[in-house]
Amino acid sequence: MGELLREIGMIARALDSISNVEFKELELTKGQYIYLVRICENPGIIQEKLAELILVDRTTASRSIQKLEKAGFIEKRSDIVNKKIKKLYATAKGQATCPVILQEHAYSKGVALAGLSEQEQAQLLELTERVRENIEREWDFVKKGGTRHYLKE
Repeated sequence: MGELLREIGMIARALDSISNVEFKELELTKGQYIYLVRICENPGIIQEKLAELILVDRTTASRSIQKLEKAGFIEKRSDIVNKKIKKLYATAKGQATCPVILQEHAYSKGVALAGLSEQEQAQLLELTERVRENIEREWDFVKKGGTRHYLKE
């Protein structure tokens, strides 16, 4: 069973590498496509919620958001009530790019799930979601300053 997380990691890294190569033509750099799609899916999302959605720290999210804004994919707008709150929206360029990203995602999904029945795909999704939920709880715990005790004394 120790190989499971290695397999998941290899899949994630391979898909990310493919996307980074293919999206270079779109002027998207490492991993920015994830942020752009989530902003397109959640217009007006704030940076902190976006970071939580993607499971990255605020500093990492901030860097990617700044790069996307500088490249013209997204824009920050002040909240109508509280001007200090900045909401994120895809620009026309960002909106035009999202369908290309989603097409690549659908293609990669087809390749990844080739040969699996619908039942197997559903089972894989259910089990993977459970694994993610377990890890997400740990991520949240550590992010909030918790220390995991895994070393034997």
